[in-house]
Amino acid sequence: MNQENANASEIMTVTEVADYLKISEVTTYKLVQTGVIQGFKVGRHWRVKREDLSEFIEKQKRGERI
Repeated sequence: MNQENANASEIMTVTEVADYLKISEVTTYKLVQTGVIQGFKVGRHWRVKREDLSEFIEKQKRGERI
């Protein structure tokens, strides 16, 4: 994998996040829009950095409430 592909895989779409977490896209949108999962917009579309998603997962593992 070249550097460009490696960087691209660090940014996930809402669909990719939903698939990864095995939850619905609607729930994922709500979590991103409310800031529970850190995300940012590119135009009209939300994106999530993989490291921010990992941080969310770690918080959930520690039992922190949404």
